[in-house]
Amino acid sequence: MKSIVKAALVGVALTGFATTAMAGTSACLITKNNTNPFFVKMKEGAEKGAKDAGVDLKSFAGVKDGDAAPQITAIENCIAAGAKGILITPSNDSVGPALKKAREKGILVISLDTPLGDKDAQDITFATDNFEAGTLIGSWAKAQLGDKAKDAKIAMLDINKDNISVDVLRDTGFLKGFGIDVPDLKVMGSEKDPRVVGHESSQANPEGGQKAMETLLAKEPNINVVYTINEPAAEGAYNALKKAGKEKGVLIVSVDGGCPGVKNVAAGVIGATSQQYPLLMASKGIEAIAAFAKDGTKPKATEGLSFMNTGVNLITDKPAQGVKSIDTKEGLAKCWG
Repeated sequence: MKSIVKAALVGVALTGFATTAMAGTSACLITKNNTNPFFVKMKEGAEKGAKDAGVDLKSFAGVKDGDAAPQITAIENCIAAGAKGILITPSNDSVGPALKKAREKGILVISLDTPLGDKDAQDITFATDNFEAGTLIGSWAKAQLGDKAKDAKIAMLDINKDNISVDVLRDTGFLKGFGIDVPDLKVMGSEKDPRVVGHESSQANPEGGQKAMETLLAKEPNINVVYTINEPAAEGAYNALKKAGKEKGVLIVSVDGGCPGVKNVAAGVIGATSQQYPLLMASKGIEAIAAFAKDGTKPKATEGLSFMNTGVNLITDKPAQGVKSIDTKEGLAKCWG
């Protein structure tokens, strides 16, 4: 392999990349950021899969959710370097045109966790059924409240206002699971139910989660159900509730199922979370790229779905009748494997 260069790009963490076509089978992993534990575990899965399959893996990451420019630069670098496949958790749909160029060059494009709106921008998505993940926590919260569910005051902590697919699926899935009518499942906030206090952006991190929760508490001090896009946002929401002396009697639900998040379920910070398996998404993605490089075989979607489903489990120590779940002990044994 020829000399390695390090590109100084704003908002993107790059490992060394060859300036000419890479020898053997090569692949790229492009995540939304490299600090969220979810993406850290995804990178771990990709690295393990690459080592097992003899694939040369290069990893890239943006700085925050919704930050597409660094991802577009990374895609362009992967095309120029002759990658055989790209695994990406797209920040938003603006990365689509760059990915379509990659596919035109014969590169296999697999979206991880977050499907793109333009079906031609990816060959396939490997993901949790994010709508099911949302439905599980919504159904659990409704069952926990029982008759009180009809008078719930619900805070919705999303990623941002961009209607990113994973954001929409989890958000609307939760509302449907809770029994709230959602007129348009393709956008957040179409519901008219007065139980929903409001939607705020958390940026999927603790600081954003705390700020979003504080905003909604100022609007409605008696919030008793908090939906969060992920567990870092849930941590921030809990901090805001605790600061206001309102942490008791509030159900916080989330999605991800990382080891820190499961520990927060065990500690009572989060009532329930839907566990995903990013390590499996990424390792299976690398396997698919290796197979594609060998004989052109492309991965297929799970029967009855438009994507390859890598599974989901509801994690809680307070099981609800009619909602399938596993406890935190089993959740810790499975976390992000």
